[in-house]
Amino acid sequence: MKNKAGRRSKFHSHRGITHLQKKYKTKRRTKDHDQIHVDMQSDNALKLLTQAVDYDLPGSAQHYCLHCARYFNSDATLQEHFRSKPHKRRLKALEMEPYTQEEADRAAGMGSYVAPKKKKVETQPSQSEIKIDES
Repeated sequence: MKNKAGRRSKFHSHRGITHLQKKYKTKRRTKDHDQIHVDMQSDNALKLLTQAVDYDLPGSAQHYCLHCARYFNSDATLQEHFRSKPHKRRLKALEMEPYTQEEADRAAGMGSYVAPKKKKVETQPSQSEIKIDES
């Protein structure tokens, strides 16, 4: 793409090339809030927080943030992540119940409106707290 002066334009270099646009849009895609709400249920949460060692994942899958769906290399980086702004934003977003089909039906006029409920979400326990609870 050249402009009238003969220089290459800096912007819109992948305009019209949809396979590249899609690749960049989905490169760092994480789990959606409704998927994380399913993971936060007690039986699923226990499985995710006490995973078997997997050397293909960061930290051998031993340091996992349940709310952000991220693996970390060590417990220190996981604890640092708990104090970070993105983690706190995610906790605040997870307080609201996920959108359901019933809510969509009510919005379309098939029922009366019910305000979405808020859920108290706290940071997950650390690995040492989990091990103490199991014994």
